Amino acid sequence: MSRVVLAMSGGVDSSVAAHLLVEQGHEVIGVFMRHGEEAVEACSVDGSQANSPLLPLLNNRADHKQGCCSASDAEDGRRVADRLGIPFYALNLQAEFRQIIDYFVDEYTVGRTPNPCVMCNNWIKFGKLFDYADSVDAEFVATGHYARLLSTDEVLPRLCRGSDDSKDQSYVLFGIERRCLSRMLLPVGGYEKSEIREIASGLGLNVAEKKDSQEICFVTSGKHDEFVRARRTGIDTAGEIVTTNGRVVGEHTGIERFTVGQRKGLGVAMGEPYFVTRIDAALRQVVIGERHELARDELTAADTNWLADPPAGRFRCDAQIRYNAPAVPATAEVLADRRLHVKFDEAPFGIAPGQAVVCYDGDRVLGGGWIESD
Repeated sequence: MSRVVLAMSGGVDSSVAAHLLVEQGHEVIGVFMRHGEEAVEACSVDGSQANSPLLPLLNNRADHKQGCCSASDAEDGRRVADRLGIPFYALNLQAEFRQIIDYFVDEYTVGRTPNPCVMCNNWIKFGKLFDYADSVDAEFVATGHYARLLSTDEVLPRLCRGSDDSKDQSYVLFGIERRCLSRMLLPVGGYEKSEIREIASGLGLNVAEKKDSQEICFVTSGKHDEFVRARRTGIDTAGEIVTTNGRVVGEHTGIERFTVGQRKGLGVAMGEPYFVTRIDAALRQVVIGERHELARDELTAADTNWLADPPAGRFRCDAQIRYNAPAVPATAEVLADRRLHVKFDEAPFGIAPGQAVVCYDGDRVLGGGWIESD
């Protein structure tokens, strides 16, 4: 029987993942990752304890937030763990999560669109959580992501899309270290979301009908621009709104309010739909244009990470430029200094610097990088 550390958020996916792992005969340790206020009873990343490793009693109010995770989420996770008879601990990751928040603020300040979910997977869920797993002699780390690990005759498993196309989360896992693949478990990846809810309902779990989180976990207000401004000091990013031909049509209070492809909330009336086509941080300008001006047929990316050896020279793949965008046919080429060039068969809309481009071979994640320019 293998010992598994499972990231439990209090949602239906990680809750059913716990059940599936127990059913498979694993010894499961549920972990709720605290990213906000420090708690004297939470574990540290290295497994050391303050007063107790057990999750401290929290105020079970839906409107009470504990950093990025609500107290009610923690209570939901604890109830599921109790129901399944597995231990449930809290890890205090405030210091580690500060790195993600700093990254989030820095990216918006320079006119890029960050992806904190990818960074959380890279640095915490499949980074620091492995440190904790090592400290408790756990062989595997598991999450409730909708992605699959397929074993072949290769040394490491292949990371592939989840069975439920509408919930697939393989895109946000492209940046994990390749060596982690052999110690990862993704129990819900082979299921449809509806099946996961049915399993939870059949088990009588209180999270069976719990809604999926739609907001950035640490931006509890849902207003990322206010979050950025509150944490950025001494920098003024207000400026002009201009069209692609350079005509000034308005002013804005900060470039952090905008992302490439944005249509709503531009603050100007153009008489027809206009979109953010580019953000010039040096000039503090937000450039807007008609939809066709969003189309770009190529991009370059940096800081690539590969979960499979990419072919030498140019190779065909399907490339995905956002979490909620479809992967489209393209020709890619790995460049020097961990860079990547992607040429699309048909130009997609809304390529945003700061987001990831991920290359697929069918359902398999090959790897990807961070978009620099189009």
